[in-house]
Amino acid sequence: MIKLGVNIDHIATLREARKEGFPSVTDAAAVCEKAGADGITVHLREDRRHIQDTDVFGLKETLRTKLNLEMSANDEIVKIALEVKPHFVCLVPEKREELTTEGGLDVARQKDRLAGITARLKKAGIKVSMFIEADIDQVNACSQIFADAVEIHTGKYARFFKERGKISPEFKDEIKKIADASSFAVSKGLTVNAGHGLDYANIEKICSIKEMNEFNIGFSIISKSVFTGLEKAVSDMKSLMRKYTFE
Repeated sequence: MIKLGVNIDHIATLREARKEGFPSVTDAAAVCEKAGADGITVHLREDRRHIQDTDVFGLKETLRTKLNLEMSANDEIVKIALEVKPHFVCLVPEKREELTTEGGLDVARQKDRLAGITARLKKAGIKVSMFIEADIDQVNACSQIFADAVEIHTGKYARFFKERGKISPEFKDEIKKIADASSFAVSKGLTVNAGHGLDYANIEKICSIKEMNEFNIGFSIISKSVFTGLEKAVSDMKSLMRKYTFE
């Protein structure tokens, strides 16, 4: 069964819109766990547009499952991660002007720097993942710097599903790239996760990739929760993943 990590960044987005003490990120995480989430993901961005430092520390104290901290390779954020000691760190590219993470990290071009950061995090007992495109060269670079896992960026997968239909040539090609990259990653001893743009409509096909360990999904779940409640939104996603994994 593929695990579900629920990204709760946008609970904090709503809170920060009015700078109130609610809705509570830790309360939201507890609801997600009750609904069957296997872990909680948050992105501590350099501009602190949603998740704050106190959220990360609070989640580490209260979670019953695991904390996956998405972060850039910024020195300040790395220091915070070393203090918090989340269960997992996922290094992602970050630009202040972007609405959300726009693509994968170019590990191959930053191997020396990322190798050093990876070593520091692993020495602290933190498992390290790299958020990358479905590209064999990037997977190989992740192996060379001794990352524990890769998270495949599924933005193109989601976009081709939405724009051109799930049986379009572009969609099929992207699925094959993800499957090939996943297979190669496992052969290199890497755990394979995936995320970005995954939702209730497009989750089916990616569940068929047998190497997948975990999906990190946020926006679609939080959006649905406005109408159904958070517990049901998480539970419904888990049910679909179970259905499509075992079909």
